[in-house]
Amino acid sequence: MTKPDASPDTSPDTATSPASPASPVSVLLDLADGVATITLNRPEAMNALDIATKDLLLATVRQVAQDPAARCVVLTGTGRAFCVGQDLREHIGLLARHDDSLWSTVPEHYNPIVELLSTMNKPVIAAINGVAAGAGASFAFAADQRIIVDTGGFNMAFAGIALSCDSGASWTLPRLIGIAKAKELLMFPRTVPAAEALELGMVNRVVTAEELPAVVGELARTLAAGPTMAYGSIRRSVAFSAGHPLSESLAQEADQMAVTGASQDHAAAVAAFIAKEQPTFHGR
Repeated sequence: MTKPDASPDTSPDTATSPASPASPVSVLLDLADGVATITLNRPEAMNALDIATKDLLLATVRQVAQDPAARCVVLTGTGRAFCVGQDLREHIGLLARHDDSLWSTVPEHYNPIVELLSTMNKPVIAAINGVAAGAGASFAFAADQRIIVDTGGFNMAFAGIALSCDSGASWTLPRLIGIAKAKELLMFPRTVPAAEALELGMVNRVVTAEELPAVVGELARTLAAGPTMAYGSIRRSVAFSAGHPLSESLAQEADQMAVTGASQDHAAAVAAFIAKEQPTFHGR
């Protein structure tokens, strides 16, 4: 829920703005051709998360998770940052007032946002248009595919302001890059540039800023046209097996195979295979 340690790009003076109600467009939603694009839209604050923005983001993620017309979800930001995490100007004010919402925001906002991004029954892409820090990095790690611009990077900034990690970082990051490296980045926060993030396995692809819309758009359309029910089942099986022994994971796989085996998408795929045609999937 934090933002990076002070640097020319991400200092408190440039990364956050005075606490104020979020505008109605602090989180944008566009749904077209089965692709729901959620855009954090506080570029002047590097898409830092104040309470109003977190409320709107959670509501938006819930909406797309439940909408059958949204077959693939893209999470991105406007401006030079993907998301730098908690709005520290608001955080400082809440801290000074000993406001209980300072810590209740983790279970009330961050946890459900990450859980939905991780488990919704459709694929999720993080289109990382700049720096992703703290909870912003954790949001990206919850996606299935992460495409980052070559000028972007990650900063697990929590320890820099003497906080533990949140938004699933302790779960997702070790699974992406291993326990030892995850602890290193969590305990000694630094900005991991895009090229290194690719080498570590934090992202799937590095592109230029000019390439990002087209690359993400093509990937999102491909996923949206695919067997989204199967994608959702794969997501659940992979998440389940990360914390369960082999025998239980095999049982989970069998359950998900039964669900997808009874789907219209599977029947259509088999019929198309026999007819040597391309199947059309509907996510059911």
